[in-house]
Amino acid sequence: MASSNRLFPWSGLFARSAPGDRASYDHDPYDDDPYDEYYAPHGEPSDEGDEFPDEPPRGKWRRRWRIARWGLRISLALLAILIGWLLIWAPVSRTAEPLVPPPIVLTASDGTPIARMGPIMEAPVRMSELPPHVRQAFLAIEDRRFDDHWGIDPQGIARALWTNITSDETHGGSTITQQLAKLTYLNSERTLFRKIREVPIALWLELWLTKDEILERYLSNTYFGDNVYGLRAASLHYFYRQPENLTLSQATMLAGLVKAPSRLAPTHNLELAQARQRIVLSAMVDAGYLTQTEADAVEPATVDHRPPPPMPRGSYFADWALAEARETHATGYDTIEIRTTLNAHFQSLAERVTRQGTPAGAQVALVAMRTNGEVVAMVGGQDYDASPFNRATQAVRQPGSTFKLIVYFAALEAGLTPDTMVEDSPIEFGEYRPENAGGRYRGRITLREAFARSSNVVAVRLYQQLGPAAIADAAQKLGLERELPGNASAALGSGGMTLIELVSAYAAVANGASPVTPHALVQPDPGFFERIFDSGYTLSTRRRGQLLDLLGTAIDDGTGTAARLPIPAYGKTGTSQDSRDALFIGFAGDLVVGVWIGNDDNTPLGHASGGGAPARIWRNFMTSAIADAAPRQLPRPAPVQQPEEPEFDKPDITIDADGVTIGTSAGSARITVDDDGIDIEPDPEIRRRLDELERIGNAGEKPPADGN
Repeated sequence: MASSNRLFPWSGLFARSAPGDRASYDHDPYDDDPYDEYYAPHGEPSDEGDEFPDEPPRGKWRRRWRIARWGLRISLALLAILIGWLLIWAPVSRTAEPLVPPPIVLTASDGTPIARMGPIMEAPVRMSELPPHVRQAFLAIEDRRFDDHWGIDPQGIARALWTNITSDETHGGSTITQQLAKLTYLNSERTLFRKIREVPIALWLELWLTKDEILERYLSNTYFGDNVYGLRAASLHYFYRQPENLTLSQATMLAGLVKAPSRLAPTHNLELAQARQRIVLSAMVDAGYLTQTEADAVEPATVDHRPPPPMPRGSYFADWALAEARETHATGYDTIEIRTTLNAHFQSLAERVTRQGTPAGAQVALVAMRTNGEVVAMVGGQDYDASPFNRATQAVRQPGSTFKLIVYFAALEAGLTPDTMVEDSPIEFGEYRPENAGGRYRGRITLREAFARSSNVVAVRLYQQLGPAAIADAAQKLGLERELPGNASAALGSGGMTLIELVSAYAAVANGASPVTPHALVQPDPGFFERIFDSGYTLSTRRRGQLLDLLGTAIDDGTGTAARLPIPAYGKTGTSQDSRDALFIGFAGDLVVGVWIGNDDNTPLGHASGGGAPARIWRNFMTSAIADAAPRQLPRPAPVQQPEEPEFDKPDITIDADGVTIGTSAGSARITVDDDGIDIEPDPEIRRRLDELERIGNAGEKPPADGN
């Protein structure tokens, strides 16, 4: 038995033992801790005061190992989460990209520059190509221990903390690596949470990048004032030279600008910039880069600023187009030139007609686009420099009766036709009882005439008959996605929308399909498969013809006669309540144009209406923008040929005491005056001719008939 136990030492654990034999069954071979028996109570406490026996040393180490093991697991999990967060949220490659969007030059469709927007940037710098004093100047003033720390400088933090406590100066204690982390991944807010996030990112960058790469990416993106980003751009902007050729004086001035670039920009405050330069030189002395004698010999830097030829900085169209341009073009340090859909001639024309046709004190907006949504002209207000707020794309105003196009479209979709008879009489029941303009009603009229005369009561009755769902569906079919008021006032345009949205809806009618998305950049025509899977709405030929019938009548014989052209034209007037907004939207040829007039404070315009100034501005734009749209002049009649008058010689008049003698090339006559009157006596030649004429006249007379 003893030998078997030596061969199988665990066999006794499975042997049955007598009851009460604790040693035989209390120990479980699968128990994680064979020393648990020591934690069980062993009788009553002794008289000496010991409640329980001491825990074996091996059990204490076992528990500590368990705690350490779980701590290690948690630490590894947190480290994995941190690395995953850094990989996703702080990719190192982002530090090599510009931190601000690249400069963009927008041009009109003919290549004419219309705006330069964005910062002043140039290519990144390479530390190996820069003079040593450039690196030394920035390290001396920004991060003296840059080459020694791992992204975080405890000495620098302690020094900055002590300076903040003992003086009025404020130091951040951030290393250049931390500043690169802040510029690339964080913001400039001064919070403890941001500083905490800087630490792992800075260590992460130090792990993957060399010191030169960190410094290159920092210097290529930091701000130097005057809308200038990066050392190369700053060197060219302030000194008109490449950074590889910077002098010690110039390098120290640029290094000093980083602390407060807007305030220290030498183009605006040279004295402050030079004072800051002296501080940088002193820091270089303290860091051992210069001796005091060398620092004292450095002359203050002077500015050599040579701005490029002036270019428009912005316009209503350029501001609107910029967002689209940013989305479609990659980032980089190089200036990007983008051709837009703007027509320079149309833009100049739009500015001229709005300036000449807008009532004094009011604001104006105009949008002109092709039927495919290409915006060719835009006016967002009277003066961009005074107010860059774009009233064509940003102002949400009531469209007034121009929205009736949607209501009548819903009516046509429900089966009505332009010849359907409707009731144009006062609404006498219900809570909402609008009136027609001027209180004029026409009784039973066609739908066509109701639209042309812009009847309010007919539009409201149509809304009530069709329901808000049908009106909303019609609006969506023409590309209007805004939520409409849920009451009958929506039929009269009480729901706010922008002018460009409204013009897009009218463009859908002109185009025969929706949605028409207004855009500032040229877009390729949709391909075969894009057309097949297009989810837009296409107007039937019949429905589009009915809408053209209504819109054409409104101009030819309705409220829009001031917009009449000698070519087919279609449009609608709109005036909101109390004449706070006046609009005209219409199209002719391949141009869809909308005009809005109003006040920014939404006060009434007086007696203005959509059929007045907006319609005239629209007509004036169209007559110059579209061939054959100018009023035709009737042909001038041929000049009437007048018979030539015989020329006479100047008569020779002689006056004497007895009378007057008049002599001509044909003869002469003597005129005398006596008591019997006036006596005219021609000369013999004239007398002979007169006698001859008398004989000829007598010979031509016929004798009287016999018996009469």
